[in-house]
Amino acid sequence: MSEEHIHRQIGKGWRLALVLGMLAAITFGIGFKLISLYIDEQEFLQNQGDARSLRVIQVPAHRGIITDRNGDPIAVSAPVATVWVDPKMADLNHVSLGKLAQALGTSRTALVKKISAKRGKRFMYLKRQVEPVVADRIRALKVPGIHVERDYKRFYPAGEVASHLVGFTNRDGKGQEGLELSYEKALHAEPGKQLVLKDLLGRTVKHIRSESAAQHGQSLQLTIDMRLQYLAYRELKAAVTAHKADAASLVMLDAKTGEVLAMANYPSYNPNNPADRVSSTIRNRAVTDLFEPGSTMKPMTVAAALMSGKYGMRSVVDTAPGYMRVKGKTIRDHRNYGELDITGIITKSSNVGSAKLALSLEPGTLHHLLQNVGLGSATGIGFPGERSGRLPYLAESQVLQRATMSYGYGLSVTPLQLAQAYLPLANDGILSPVSLLHAEKPLPPVRVMPAQVARSVRGMMETVISIKGTGRQASIPGYRVAGKTGTVHKVGNGGYIEDQYISVFAGIAPASDPRVITVVMVDNPRNQEYYGGEVAAPIFARAVGGTLRVLNVPPDNLIQHDQQMVQR
Repeated sequence: MSEEHIHRQIGKGWRLALVLGMLAAITFGIGFKLISLYIDEQEFLQNQGDARSLRVIQVPAHRGIITDRNGDPIAVSAPVATVWVDPKMADLNHVSLGKLAQALGTSRTALVKKISAKRGKRFMYLKRQVEPVVADRIRALKVPGIHVERDYKRFYPAGEVASHLVGFTNRDGKGQEGLELSYEKALHAEPGKQLVLKDLLGRTVKHIRSESAAQHGQSLQLTIDMRLQYLAYRELKAAVTAHKADAASLVMLDAKTGEVLAMANYPSYNPNNPADRVSSTIRNRAVTDLFEPGSTMKPMTVAAALMSGKYGMRSVVDTAPGYMRVKGKTIRDHRNYGELDITGIITKSSNVGSAKLALSLEPGTLHHLLQNVGLGSATGIGFPGERSGRLPYLAESQVLQRATMSYGYGLSVTPLQLAQAYLPLANDGILSPVSLLHAEKPLPPVRVMPAQVARSVRGMMETVISIKGTGRQASIPGYRVAGKTGTVHKVGNGGYIEDQYISVFAGIAPASDPRVITVVMVDNPRNQEYYGGEVAAPIFARAVGGTLRVLNVPPDNLIQHDQQMVQR
């Protein structure tokens, strides 16, 4: 073996040893680093890994359902979906991007431009409240970076019929108007939280654990009967159109319990369509709009007179010559009715007779009764924006104001307040708290007038519906009706407006055993007729007539019904 060959072998051995030594050093270094990472930096690395793969997602919860007294839904949370994108992960060249854009109601170009503008972000809504069918199509496209999550949208099956009562929510599910607003705390749903493992494309690989359970909102059961609500709304809509009125409201109460059976307004809006929600149509006029009740207060004046002990059923008031002067002002009747008994004051709707009754009583007598039946105070139904009305306390020297208050001028009420005031007349002197929500233990009622006085005044109010009264068009075949018409001038910035009126009718049926109290208010009818007996009374007759049939209330006036059938 030559010397040169020996040197080559030694060189190869040295180089091999060097390589092996370097590999051993590298292996030792990697091993040392792994041990170091495992021992010293395990928590840091675990957190970094979790941050890239573990996510806390929301578990949707549905808002509480609102139903009527029979369990029929008025407001429900319908399942929808929310489509969002992770702009960093979105594949803008994906073959299905055009189909995605079409499903979202846009163009591919617009979608790409929208996502590209937020390329540095990790979250952006593409569309909310997407229908489930569309959401399923989007999921099937499997476009990277596009996510579809379950959500809920508020839906109102009754549409415009109950919109003023129920109100609506915004896109985030927060109550904005009506009962949705006033009972937001009870109806509100709290989404749950769940820890999940996601891959690099943002897809959920595994559900790790539940962080918190979803809390669904509480359900509300109203006292409203949607069958009667539809009846009321239909009649209001027809009447506003026929009389070219600005608006109309109807409130119907259960005469025994004070529960609100119907509360309707027209014009209305569709709560399912955000474009319909304009300021002029969304307010609930039945609890927010004030008006002077006019002659619908005369039964209260007569009741106060009977309660004072100064008057009885046979007492007579001289209304001749059909007008009277009080503090330089003239109070007039439609004509000279001469001597009227107490009943006649209501039948003929005599302003003079009512004023003479009020002025003959102690100054605070009428005010005290009106206050006891709820005027001047909010009803306490918990409706947002409810007005309390105005019931001024009048001194003895305010003779003119005391006189005009006796026939409904100088004070203001809402339709709901007026209906509440008639509760004692229908329920033998007992005032039950007005309620919109079904309650297992309602608040106790209170007596505000003697039973005999209430029954007597109710009997007098039946004459208003007779051929001699002002409310003949409120009659319902087969039933006795007690009620009172009212016609008042509208109030403007400069006082009363001569050619604009509020037409009112407040009534009780059946009069022999009252089941419902209904107040109808029509704002500014402009088609020639404007008296309460001509405009509001027919609405009452149709709405309440249908109600009594729906509730299977037996007729209490079959003799009159038979006579009417013979005349036909």
